[in-house]
Amino acid sequence: MGTGEHRLKRLIVTADDFGRSLAVNEAVEEAYATGILTAASLMVGADAASDAVDRAKRHPGLGVGLHLVVICGKSVLPPIEIPDLVDAKGEFDTNLVRAGFRYFFLPKVRRQLAREIRAQFEAFRDLDLELDHVNAHNHLHLHPTVLGLILSIGCDYGLRTVRVPDEPVEIPGATPLSISGRLGGAFLGIWLRFMRKRLLGADIRINDYVFGIRDSGNMVRERMLALLQELPNGVTEIFLHPARGSWDGVEAAAAQYRFEDEFRALVDPTVKSAVTASGATLITFKDI
Repeated sequence: MGTGEHRLKRLIVTADDFGRSLAVNEAVEEAYATGILTAASLMVGADAASDAVDRAKRHPGLGVGLHLVVICGKSVLPPIEIPDLVDAKGEFDTNLVRAGFRYFFLPKVRRQLAREIRAQFEAFRDLDLELDHVNAHNHLHLHPTVLGLILSIGCDYGLRTVRVPDEPVEIPGATPLSISGRLGGAFLGIWLRFMRKRLLGADIRINDYVFGIRDSGNMVRERMLALLQELPNGVTEIFLHPARGSWDGVEAAAAQYRFEDEFRALVDPTVKSAVTASGATLITFKDI
């Protein structure tokens, strides 16, 4: 598979949106200290990023990566420097399709996108944290322009590992995909194979599988137990969005997310026992 390594069963458990709010940061710290969480993806420009960094430095074993935000969030650079990329408040587009077309076809937007991505890498570097991994909010690193910029810019900042959002079609305990869903998955699979080849060609280490896309916001105890009972060999990443309750400013797309239940799944004794029973070794991306 993607790592090109032996097929030992290894598991990365990641919290996305680290730094989004104090509720998220509290969940990440506790889930690492008392649960199965091994990694967290940091939004360097988010409101509670500074608090997240303080917590991460208290727990050096936590694998902290860069969660690039180039959609549905705020930029690091001021709007005056990237006026074709964000609005007057520094907010990115919330329409993934529209943003994707603009990033691909408009040279001036691509140039500003490159500046913003570099600024986010620089912001992470200045935090004095080891870069465990890189991914993007809403998996926008699937976009060929964004991925290309991550690779060309990230090499200047110690980029070594990237999440490949390759979720199996058949997921233990999940509702089977519809015909249209399977067709969409087949099309995405073609791009994912290209993405893997591109990353491996750049000497970037990657995961074999990921879980948490189809059940985003609903990775609760029952879902975790079902996955852990049939965890595949190789490197699997399970990502969640844990928080100790809700907060002001939750994205509309995440309004129904079960943040607290996902946190409770990470610290649940039965889930921890299921990890042990699976035979998997808990790791971070840098351990690949």
